[in-house]
Amino acid sequence: MNWQSIVEQIEATGATFKLVNVRPLVGGDINSAYCLQGTDKSYFIKLNRADTIAMFAAEAAGLTELAATRTVRIPTPVVHGKSAEHAFLVLEYIEFSTSSKTSDRQFGQQLALLHQQCQPYYGWHRSNTIGSTPQPNARNNDWIEFWRIQRLQHQLQLAAAKGYGGHLQTMGAQLCEKLASFFDGYQPQPSLLHGDLWGGNAAMDKRGNPVMFDPACYYGDKEADLAMTELFGGFSQDFYAAYRDTCPLDQGYTTRKTLYNLYHILNHLNLFGGGYLRQAENMTDSLLSEIS
Repeated sequence: MNWQSIVEQIEATGATFKLVNVRPLVGGDINSAYCLQGTDKSYFIKLNRADTIAMFAAEAAGLTELAATRTVRIPTPVVHGKSAEHAFLVLEYIEFSTSSKTSDRQFGQQLALLHQQCQPYYGWHRSNTIGSTPQPNARNNDWIEFWRIQRLQHQLQLAAAKGYGGHLQTMGAQLCEKLASFFDGYQPQPSLLHGDLWGGNAAMDKRGNPVMFDPACYYGDKEADLAMTELFGGFSQDFYAAYRDTCPLDQGYTTRKTLYNLYHILNHLNLFGGGYLRQAENMTDSLLSEIS
């Protein structure tokens, strides 16, 4: 890797940076991650193929929009671009620490405040990615239609193209037809969402301040963000109690969280393979049983 090319693009932002060491970091399943250590400053770097530059551009835009709310700490995007063989995203480097009851409660409160940042539409000003899967965000005034077309049907179509047909597609089509049943008496506000809020995309800094990163932003139902925090675990009861104290939840959330998490399980099916097929089918069947 020619790190000097990235150093030059960091310096083009007006920063003075002398590279001393490059340290690989444990990252996610999509990108490679590194810490570029300088004499007095370090940067967090994400790398992928050169043709993924649009993914990093959208991520930088999401980080900027989240940071503008001044609710949760967000790593500052420095620059994104291409080197000879890679696309890259350079972010502020933040050292993480362990959470506490205080920091967990603070995170719950801050996420609730983030969700109070609203727009008069669902979607976003650009499409982005969820993992490496394209995530369409065309603006829509109808949340049920948005979730049907741009979330569930989108993932089901991707799954069909990968050979996942049969029961999943039949039941998925039925679910999409009956989505309105889950929103009887409930009209969500278009809240600013992180969009991919599992435990691996949040942490605490050295001062105990919550930090969020790796977003897949759009404006939608706040329950969609909260639901994903429950999908793989990693968030404490102090976090949820503080969230509810600041932003009480509708009683229908208990059912709708499965609807919202189905999107992420379908995405995992499309990204990582058939190990998620049975889970996606079971979730779809469970949702249909709620309205049969």
